[in-house]
Amino acid sequence: MESVQHYIQEGILYEPVIPDIHDWPIAKLFRKKSAFLEEVIEETLAQLNRKAGAKGIIDVIEKTMYLERIRMTEEPWKVDPKDESRFWSQIKKELVTNEQVEANPEAFVTRNNEMLERIVSRYAHEIASTFKPGSYHFAKRFLPLFFSTLLNASAGKTIRSVIYHNVHLQERVNLVGETEAIRNLSKRGTIVLVPTHLSNVDSILVGWGLHALGLPAFIYGAGLNLFNTQILGYFMNRLGAYKVDRRKKNPVYRETLNAYSTIALLEGVHSLFFPGGTRSRSGTIEKHLKLGLLGTAMEAQRRNFLQGARSGREKIFVVPLVMSYHFTLEAASLIKQHLTRVGQEQYYILDGQPASYTKFLRFVWTTFSSSSDIVLAFGKPMDIFGNFVDDEGNSLDHRGRLIDVKEYFMSRGKITEDVQRDHEYTRMLGSRIVERYHVENRVFSSHLVAFVAFQMLKRKFPSLDLFGLLRIPEDERTLPMGAYREALERVLARLRYLSDRSKVHLAPHLINDAATIIEHGIKNLGIYHAKRPLRYQNEHTLASDSMNLLYYYHNRLDGYELESLFD
Repeated sequence: MESVQHYIQEGILYEPVIPDIHDWPIAKLFRKKSAFLEEVIEETLAQLNRKAGAKGIIDVIEKTMYLERIRMTEEPWKVDPKDESRFWSQIKKELVTNEQVEANPEAFVTRNNEMLERIVSRYAHEIASTFKPGSYHFAKRFLPLFFSTLLNASAGKTIRSVIYHNVHLQERVNLVGETEAIRNLSKRGTIVLVPTHLSNVDSILVGWGLHALGLPAFIYGAGLNLFNTQILGYFMNRLGAYKVDRRKKNPVYRETLNAYSTIALLEGVHSLFFPGGTRSRSGTIEKHLKLGLLGTAMEAQRRNFLQGARSGREKIFVVPLVMSYHFTLEAASLIKQHLTRVGQEQYYILDGQPASYTKFLRFVWTTFSSSSDIVLAFGKPMDIFGNFVDDEGNSLDHRGRLIDVKEYFMSRGKITEDVQRDHEYTRMLGSRIVERYHVENRVFSSHLVAFVAFQMLKRKFPSLDLFGLLRIPEDERTLPMGAYREALERVLARLRYLSDRSKVHLAPHLINDAATIIEHGIKNLGIYHAKRPLRYQNEHTLASDSMNLLYYYHNRLDGYELESLFD
């Protein structure tokens, strides 16, 4: 992968896998958007009728209406359709008058199906985005120019430096891992990219990274709250970002969302899922994944084997992507939300607004002016069952032998539909992705210094629970440098041991000695936040101005059993 890194750092983007944007799978899909949405609606109705039965549809509609009326009252957003109150009032009115036709079973079922179809159609059109080649061309030119302008200005901290410096986005964002394999496999199958999720900045950086690798655009589900910002929503809607409203937990919406993803995958459109469902509030690498959209990839693979691939590319490949930053734009608010939920001090509040433009620009400026690292680590590609694949896309067992994964879907020699079986396969895939996240993770100095400091403070106050520890007075949040360095060396030795056995990856700067790593980690950990998670009190002592933030960044190394080094 060194050649990949060379190309990126030289500012040379890869040749596009598919040169003509109009030949991209996503462009082909949205040229027939009406037919695509009709199929989504038909698929959703078929699934709901199969699960609920003709007589159970009325219960599905009533539950959906009930949950929607609660959502409109308790969680209204600016981006919500203006007519939704009128729409659901009409549905309620029709449900009330349903009693008049209940004596006629056939008319009753027909009326309920007509109501359900209107609801599904509404949801499908709410979820849907589009893809405009013109908007994509603008974005691929504007974003590098925008970031490079900030980079050049921040390199000298003055506008004058924009003229005299030539710093590129490629020099700050490092694309590492199995990039060549992904380019190759995108020609042989459909890619499902599953990134970790730390920040609202992730989508922009992943989009740029995919473009840098010469890959066609991916569709992806974006939280509806991001569309509250008019300009951001305008472009996201034209770049394939379908809308995911996490407030809507009713069965009709979920089924419509799943159908949208399934049909797109059947059409061979590369897709991006954030399987954690939302940003990691605690700062940990995701451990518990949402299986809904992953399940659509499983179903699409089964149908490709059963019916033949519409796109001519039969296999679906799953690629983990681990995002790594020294610091996170929204860390303070995210950890507060996490602690509120865990402590059950008040109701957990969903995001209503993304970070402001001012905060975003400050984050970018701070990141690049400090030469702080951002890494996008593309993991080893797998099939839909979590088996690694070779360069040709063939599935391999744990001994490296070829296997035919069609057999996973077979019963008595035929490919069959088995919801319970496939749900278990999806659960196993989720576990495999989590495992690969921890392997592909790049440990930074900032993660290491935060982990060691928090664990030492935890041992310093053994009688306190987490919430007690987070509230210790500022004058108690100190650590002697000598003991701290010794503890860090123990943890670093363990991480190097794990790295040698391919259990984790270490950033290149962790080859340095402990003193250099400590200085590098503390510098990068604190440059964005007003209250520093860790700082030098003097040459012999470290201190923390924010235990919440220290805990957040410490959590990045959760899952490697490093805590035992402090017993």
